Amino acid sequence: MPEPSRSKELPVGLLTHPVMIEACQARDFGRIFELVRVRAGIYPSMIARRCDLTPSRVGEVIAGRRQLLHMDVIERISDGLRIPGHLLGLARRSWETPPSLTVTPREPAEVPASAVEYRVAALPGAEEGARSLAADTEISARLARHVAETNVNALVLEQFDADVERLAREFVSRPLPLLIPEIRTARGAVFRLLEGRQHPRQTRHLYVIAGWLSGLAAHVSLDLGDRSGAATHARTVAQCAEISEHSSLRAWARSFQSLAAYWAGDYRRAGDLALAGHSEGPGPGAGTIKARLLSLEARARAAEGDHRSALRVLALAHEARNTAGPDELPGVFSFPEAKQWAYAGTTLLAVGGDEQTRQAIGASHRAVELYHAGPEGDRSPGDLQAAHLDLATAYLASGQVERAGAKLSEVCTAEVFTASITIRLRNLAALLGSEPYRGTQSAVDLRAHIQEVTVRPALASNPTEPR
Repeated sequence: MPEPSRSKELPVGLLTHPVMIEACQARDFGRIFELVRVRAGIYPSMIARRCDLTPSRVGEVIAGRRQLLHMDVIERISDGLRIPGHLLGLARRSWETPPSLTVTPREPAEVPASAVEYRVAALPGAEEGARSLAADTEISARLARHVAETNVNALVLEQFDADVERLAREFVSRPLPLLIPEIRTARGAVFRLLEGRQHPRQTRHLYVIAGWLSGLAAHVSLDLGDRSGAATHARTVAQCAEISEHSSLRAWARSFQSLAAYWAGDYRRAGDLALAGHSEGPGPGAGTIKARLLSLEARARAAEGDHRSALRVLALAHEARNTAGPDELPGVFSFPEAKQWAYAGTTLLAVGGDEQTRQAIGASHRAVELYHAGPEGDRSPGDLQAAHLDLATAYLASGQVERAGAKLSEVCTAEVFTASITIRLRNLAALLGSEPYRGTQSAVDLRAHIQEVTVRPALASNPTEPR
């Protein structure tokens, strides 16, 4: 049975109710949808139609299994349910009319139809004017048809969102050669859609999807050692973020550029990029991205030699972790606690000194524990290897060569390494070749072992990905 037609306006009492205002300010759409259902009689199926969502998605939001974070989706909800923009932290919507501009139309005086016909017929060029009015009407009709045309719908966008979420999650543990073709196919499909025509909010949504997929491509290039390709992909992410006005995507682009600069050895630029990510514009958005940016900045400042700044920013990163909300996407786009402890270990190790070295060992141990405690599918082999290598370096700095060798052996069993792990291994080999380790048999053996494993075929030689 079809639902009865209802006014698009929500009751004033609902929009001014403290519970509704609180839910809107928190962007708790599960509570908002439930209030709209109970107080306004607008059921989930109608909410889905008004907001250009699928009924299943609305149901998941109400059940608390899904969050709505995309800005274009929030705008659709504001427009579809006629929730004033300021309640949801948006600008005034186009349908909101300031009270000062509201007028009460006067009833027109009745004029006999014959009199109207006489007046129109008596006007000079009346027949030509009628043709012009008809032409103007046809232009408006054509414009309306043009605006209504789109090559995407809610289901297409929802499927892309699901694909991005899956690829982001699988990226941390699934072999790159299996992911590369999927990432490339999805990006190509989104780019082809963007060449067509959509409603503005759909276009923004597609740019967000394109940005995240380009972020995956950037990580592929960086892991394979292709810095130039990674930089190009990162610029595309930043451009998509600007077009879509997506704060989290913009901040993530900065974090990736900082990461790339760090592994290129440009520590000052790495620190400055991370600083820009958490301080410029409207901020980094929700989730753990601020903790990631601060951790990246701390690590870069420590490598640069600015130890005081490194320790200060590292403390801020821990504070940001305590106040972080849920991430928009999982996997490679999130910043798990284990990874933050791994970054802390690297930072403290670079600061140096007996006390910081002891703290670095503790932080790296905590990272390893958390990686092992988490689900296997969420465990990043590269991040776990990095934590083991930090432990090996910390043990070496404290004179525990045997324990350093044990940690190193846990890394060297891998068949292939990412570019960043190869750099870490070579840095450790250089440390073993310096004083006071140079000449000692255990150090010579460890160095030879590193040189042996770092000449293995790298990920970049895999024939799946054209070079």
